[in-house]
Amino acid sequence: MAAVASFIAGTAATLLIAVAAPYLADVALLFGATEYFSLMVLGLVGAVVLSNGDILKAFAMVITGLLLGLVGTDIQSGELRFTLNTLTLQDGIDFAVISMGFYGVAEILKNLQAMRVSPQTACARIDSPWPTRKDIKNSTPAIARGTVLGSLLGLLPGGGALLSAFAAYSVEKRLPRQSPDETPVGEGNLRAVAAPEAANNAGAQTSFIPMLTLGIPSNAVMALLMGALIIQNITPGPQVIDTNPELFWGLIVSMWVGNFFLVILNLPLAGLWVQMLRIPYRWMFPMILAICSIGVYSINYNVYDLVTMVAFAILGYVFYHLRAEPAPLILGFVLGPMMEENLRRAMLLARGDATVFFTSPISCALLVAAILLLLSTLLPAIKSARTDAFVED
Repeated sequence: MAAVASFIAGTAATLLIAVAAPYLADVALLFGATEYFSLMVLGLVGAVVLSNGDILKAFAMVITGLLLGLVGTDIQSGELRFTLNTLTLQDGIDFAVISMGFYGVAEILKNLQAMRVSPQTACARIDSPWPTRKDIKNSTPAIARGTVLGSLLGLLPGGGALLSAFAAYSVEKRLPRQSPDETPVGEGNLRAVAAPEAANNAGAQTSFIPMLTLGIPSNAVMALLMGALIIQNITPGPQVIDTNPELFWGLIVSMWVGNFFLVILNLPLAGLWVQMLRIPYRWMFPMILAICSIGVYSINYNVYDLVTMVAFAILGYVFYHLRAEPAPLILGFVLGPMMEENLRRAMLLARGDATVFFTSPISCALLVAAILLLLSTLLPAIKSARTDAFVED
């Protein structure tokens, strides 16, 4: 059911990207330095509001990411900033180093700790993975709700795609039963699988739209992909559809092909994939660590990058115990240099007049939306709903 829901939602979201992205790219041409700065402010506020955990911790993570993004040489003045008087940091911190530290090595540390708390258990035998006709009929409305909800939340800057799965599950849990003999959501009802999977896949697909049309990564995954495109000398933004049409439409086709193969691989081979969980993690994590180390070292062939990766891994492990998500930090790290560049450019064009951010209609609307989004978290109803959305039973 998870595979079927993901395929349906992914196909619908891919169609939405193909139809809406070219028009959004035309709108993006109206954006200047002022509008881009305000949009990035809205994106960081969205990352704070839609992150899991305490608002203040998410805000602190964003600020930390912005500061890390300023490490290196100032583009305009040539001054060294936050380099600790070392030439190693004069080019700044590499994105691959910080991402591998937080999402590679730190995850290994977390998984090793989890193994000590709850060792691996034997997997149950899987019978037929195919959903029945009744299962599909009962889950179709949930798939539709999850697709719509995920598509809308995926467009939001911040953690909208991540929030979509939790929000869809919360919606299904609050809906009444379709029949008296229906299993409650959370106790084996397939609606609790279909809706979050559809929302998750739809949100993951539509989160490409801000990155491709505006050059703004909406979450940490899009930030990783944006970094990969920049390495290949491809700058995401409003011109990418015209300058690299083969990239854009190839990406659209690959999304549908990927969703199609997801169904082909998941359903017949579900039993095989489950058996892979029998592989002890103590055999897997050395390979993962080796791959991360080789990848980081091959960027600059510098041992210091490995030391930096380990430092960020330890920092990420500490953040995990402090219940502080690294995703806002990654977004702040990626958007920080871009925000500084657009802020300086806007202030230069306005001759130092800061009111330019409010005289531009688009910029003013984005800043007002950011302020309202931040103030909405102070409302008791919004705060309670935000907390419940991330709670799993």
